[in-house]
Amino acid sequence: MYEELKYWYLRDHKLFSTLSGSQLKQLCIITGFKKAKKGEVIYFPSTDLPRVFLLKKGNIKIVSVDEDGNETIKDIIQKGDMFGELELESDKNSNEYAKALTDEIFICSFLLSDFENLLLQHPTLALSYTKFVGLKMKRIKNNYANLISKDAKTRLLTFLKEWAERDGKHNDNRIVIDNYLTQNDIAQIICTSRQTATQLLNELEEKGILHYSRKEIIIENIALL
Repeated sequence: MYEELKYWYLRDHKLFSTLSGSQLKQLCIITGFKKAKKGEVIYFPSTDLPRVFLLKKGNIKIVSVDEDGNETIKDIIQKGDMFGELELESDKNSNEYAKALTDEIFICSFLLSDFENLLLQHPTLALSYTKFVGLKMKRIKNNYANLISKDAKTRLLTFLKEWAERDGKHNDNRIVIDNYLTQNDIAQIICTSRQTATQLLNELEEKGILHYSRKEIIIENIALL
C-alpha cells in the first residue's frame, strides 16, 4: 500500500515531473514514508540521520532554538514543500526541529546520500531542485528582511495577507482561513511577544477587520489589512 502511495505522491510533485513511470517506481525503493499527528516532532537534525523531506499533506513548523532555549518559528511548511537538509549538507549542530501543526501529516523522505545520488543521475532533476531551493531561500531571506525593517503591526498584517493568499478560502474580499496556529505561534513567526500579538489581533477584531478563533480566522475585507 505504502509503495503505491509513494508512487502517486512523487508523481504528483512538480519536482519529479521529468522522471518516467519506471524511474519513479525505482525511486520508491529508496523513499521513506511517515505519518504523524498534531504536536509530534518529526525531525531533529542533531540526532536523526540527515534527510530531505517532502510534505504531501498537512502543515509543519520549523522551530529554531537559541542558546537560552527561546523558540522562534523559522518557517511554515505546507503541502508540496520540502524541508530537512536542503543545502545537501548534514548539520549535526543544528538548533532546529520540525513539528506537526495539523492532525494528519503525510511525508515522503530520502536519506541525504540517496538524494544526492539521485540528483547526480538526473541532471534535469538537479536543475529543478536548484531552482526550487533558490526560490525557497529567497522567500526566507525576504521574511528576515521584513522582520528587521518593519514594526510588529506591519509584520502581522504582512503575515496575515500572505497566509490568506496561500491558505484562505475566498468569497469576494472576505477570506476564511482554517487556523492551525496558536497566538503564541503567530507571535513567534512575527518575532514579538504573545502579549503584543494578542493585543494587535484584538485591535483588528475591535475594528471589525477580522474575527479570530482557534478554529478559523475570518478576514472580512482583505483590502482593509
